[in-house]
Amino acid sequence: MAKSKGLHATEFLGQAKPDESKSVYVLFGDDAFLKSQVLKRLRKLILADDDAEFSLTRYEGNQATFATVLKELSMMTMFGGGQFGGGRRLVIIDDADPFVTRFRDELEDYVAKPSKTATLIFVVGTFPSNTRLYKSVDASETALAIDCGALAESAIPKWLAGWAGSEHKIACETAAAELLVDLVGTELGLLDQELAKLALMVSPNEKSPNGKLTAAVVQEQVGSWRTRTTWEMLDLALAGNVPEAIRQLDMLLQAGENPVGVLAQIAYTLRRFAAATQLILDAEKQGKRLALPVALEQAGVKKFVIQKSEEQLKKLGRHRGAKMLGWLLKADLDFKGDSRIDPRLTLEQMIVRVAAPQLRQQQ
Repeated sequence: MAKSKGLHATEFLGQAKPDESKSVYVLFGDDAFLKSQVLKRLRKLILADDDAEFSLTRYEGNQATFATVLKELSMMTMFGGGQFGGGRRLVIIDDADPFVTRFRDELEDYVAKPSKTATLIFVVGTFPSNTRLYKSVDASETALAIDCGALAESAIPKWLAGWAGSEHKIACETAAAELLVDLVGTELGLLDQELAKLALMVSPNEKSPNGKLTAAVVQEQVGSWRTRTTWEMLDLALAGNVPEAIRQLDMLLQAGENPVGVLAQIAYTLRRFAAATQLILDAEKQGKRLALPVALEQAGVKKFVIQKSEEQLKKLGRHRGAKMLGWLLKADLDFKGDSRIDPRLTLEQMIVRVAAPQLRQQQ
């Protein structure tokens, strides 16, 4: 399947002001935070006035029909008056993959000749560039596909520093952004929440003399007992202490910590252990030997925790290290709806897999 290109959501959100209004927008990709931010921006651009909410209609993709959507797009409105002129209607189709599947031909025709007084946004998971619909959108001057796919982990600190300035009106040093990702993880929504809190705290002081968000401020404010408890929980699990690790998990959840956030923080370390394991296994296949500290550094582990990480990975073992990415993916998918199991049990299962002595003996 050909991969969609499109304008990335971070580029769209980084624009001071879009050049023109489009009649059709396609939001595709798997990052829910980026999709929500793009939708928020588009609604503000197209329906700027308070009364403009009367000009907004939303449908679920598995329920909408093209005839109903087309009728809504054709209606005139007395309200509106957004940035691109008065009287525009906005129609949003959420989870539109089934809608696109059923009405692909009709959508191709609509993209070629859209309403001049309405904007259609359909939000999909995938939008392959080898389809006629994609090519129609790509070729149209009045349509735009926006890629809301997840950012590469290496690109997140740079995005975070820019987002801090554009969205939260604070300056963010590179080191602060990098540390924030280390502490919180790669979920953009969680990072945005932390920035919002930090924006209220950043003011000229001895640790931040110019009112900038520095690594010292991040360490002090984000390195809270919850963050420390999460790292302690993982350390206990890697040491094989299941009961104490689960007790720490209970403390986090009772304090209101989001299970997604807990998984994101421990996944940050466990993904690096998995990557280091794979580097060692790949070297051995080539008849070479890769030292464990070297593998950990190449996997992105910070130098000041290499020694500790080396001992932990030795206890984890190569067999479980090689399975770790699969376990993390399964937990992430369970959180996103693949399972009805309580998220707490999913986290407990991860702790047991990391820690359980019987697994050490079997593997």
